[in-house]
Amino acid sequence: MELTALITGASSGIGKELAYIHAERGGNLIIVARRADKLTELKNEIETKHSVKVETFTKDLSVQGSGKELFEEVTKAGLQVDYLINNAGFGLRGKFQELSWDRQLQMMNLNMIALSELTYCFLPDMLKRNSGKILNTSSTASFMPGPLQAVYFATKAYATFFGNALAEELHDTNISVTTLMPGATETEFAQTADMEKTDLFKKAVSARSVAEEGYNGMIAGKLDVVSGLTFSQKLMMSMIPITPKKLLLKQVRQMQEV
Repeated sequence: MELTALITGASSGIGKELAYIHAERGGNLIIVARRADKLTELKNEIETKHSVKVETFTKDLSVQGSGKELFEEVTKAGLQVDYLINNAGFGLRGKFQELSWDRQLQMMNLNMIALSELTYCFLPDMLKRNSGKILNTSSTASFMPGPLQAVYFATKAYATFFGNALAEELHDTNISVTTLMPGATETEFAQTADMEKTDLFKKAVSARSVAEEGYNGMIAGKLDVVSGLTFSQKLMMSMIPITPKKLLLKQVRQMQEV
């Protein structure tokens, strides 16, 4: 049976690689992003290389209520979602009060509200079938506060804790919820967040490797998948619980300064 994955933020980066991986394994796709041209290009490429069906939906999920709109459009098209992959998100670097409030609100809508709304909409059908998988792309940023990315780090903490809590609520079903927490990854994120020249992104890993670990973790029903960390980054993560908070905040800030 061919299973259909809905992937948000599918036009580039981790989302695009997740689409490739799912198609390579014989699955059909519902790909969602803001850029219609990129979606059409990806659809044509995948359908040419693989014998799968690809449906595209152009949607800006940073607009409040867009998650429900997408659900209604997918339902109207008669499409069943077996895997829900909430991947869309972006970050901003700078001091909270100096960044655009409207842009930060869009980030909160996308990184938290759309993720929650889509899960809320598609989960009931999964429960009726007692089958399905949910993959939420969070970040290793969810492990700590993030000075110079205060709102972004907070949204990712929400994504991680939401996914983990939901997984436990669904413990007696055949539905799994996996949280993917990448480190610095070679995507458009760094450019959007003005992070390209920071120390953090000097050793970014490929989006393909992160996507593979996340997808395989979802299939296995893992709770968390931490991906793309260097040895020094893994060491820093392991020290978070015992590092004095003021020192931790200083370290995180310095990592994000140009």
